[in-house]
Amino acid sequence: MNSPDPCALIGILDDGHAGLGDAARHRVAAADLVIGARRTLELIAPQLPPGTEQRAMDGQLGQVAEWARAAQRTGRRVAVLATGDPLCHGIGSFLVGKLGADAIDVLPAVSTLQLAFARLKLSWQAAKIVSVHSTDSGEWAPGATPGHSLYPLVQAAAGHALIGAFTSPANSPDRIARALICAGHGDDFRLSVAARLGLPDESLATGLALAEAAARSFPDPNIVVLNRVTPPEERAIFGFDDTDFVQRAPEKGLITKQEARALSLAKLRLRPDSLVWDIGAGSGSVGLEAARLARYGHVWAIEKNAGDAANARDNARRLRASNYTLCEGRAPDGLDAWPDPDAVFIGGSGGELGGLIRLALARLRPGGRLVMNFVTLENLATATATLAEAGAAWDVVQLQASRSQPILDMHRLAAHNPVWVVSADKDTP
Repeated sequence: MNSPDPCALIGILDDGHAGLGDAARHRVAAADLVIGARRTLELIAPQLPPGTEQRAMDGQLGQVAEWARAAQRTGRRVAVLATGDPLCHGIGSFLVGKLGADAIDVLPAVSTLQLAFARLKLSWQAAKIVSVHSTDSGEWAPGATPGHSLYPLVQAAAGHALIGAFTSPANSPDRIARALICAGHGDDFRLSVAARLGLPDESLATGLALAEAAARSFPDPNIVVLNRVTPPEERAIFGFDDTDFVQRAPEKGLITKQEARALSLAKLRLRPDSLVWDIGAGSGSVGLEAARLARYGHVWAIEKNAGDAANARDNARRLRASNYTLCEGRAPDGLDAWPDPDAVFIGGSGGELGGLIRLALARLRPGGRLVMNFVTLENLATATATLAEAGAAWDVVQLQASRSQPILDMHRLAAHNPVWVVSADKDTP
């Protein structure tokens, strides 16, 4: 039996059949089954030969590959319609993964993102491309997790000067503008909107301040382009002074000191995409520096003291830590809802140290790291005994730092309390 004709994955824009190339028109005309979003099918329906089956995939994306396979098994030819370039935040990668590369011919159109940059006369080779064309997660709020549909865009704003975004009716330009304002970027970007590209009522709105865009509505569908207009942040990635963090008053100093913080972060062995737990966050100093090191990851933190939690939230806002989620509560409550981490830091345990260590070791991903700070012999003894009982490989560093202080016209060294930094690996030796 001859192999079935490859499924034709065809890019199409809002100008419909008129905008297709000759090869794409031929594959559409030859198809026995045409699959696409209902709106896209309506664009092409008048040009389809009589008897061509049309199937709308709205809400049934997961069924498309099986529909295509079933049709091919009976010798029918299949065309799937997608907006623009199907391999740029489109259905292309999904179908290739399901059907295999040899079972698909891709005939792309110009990406709507590319078309938007062309209308704006902007080079786009340096642009960060993101898509918020996904489930409606509502408005952005501080502490939003990676599951939020605006998360990729807010993260991109922290490190890129030019961003192109595929939008959705829910995640519209005005909502995007409000999200960036909420994340502390209110003065950093100008927003442009290219709407209804290729249609007679195509429109452009260019160089809008985020506050202006947040209060407007725009025609749909559209593409958003963001240009940074302020210099990128020059603050260090790592190594903040203790005074850079808001701390509990009047008891200043209830913070993981810079020296212990630096060693603890080094012991965590963070990657750019690490998922991190910070248990007993205090002012948030360790977790917030971890969030900067794990720029493409995320930090989940928990703190039981309301005053400290408020300070941590304030510090997160000041550092624009959009990949940081703080929960106010007593660990281990709520930790079952967090994803398995690559690294766990325990700075405070609230009397639950043994249980938290066992939980961390159970939940850490393979090769993960657990790092803890202690200032009492009793907690050190509990930690090492629990780690030994669990069969975990561990080591302890005693850190005792002294800082210079003026005395008359000279300087002396003032010693800080010793800190034990305990590190453990997920895997046993």
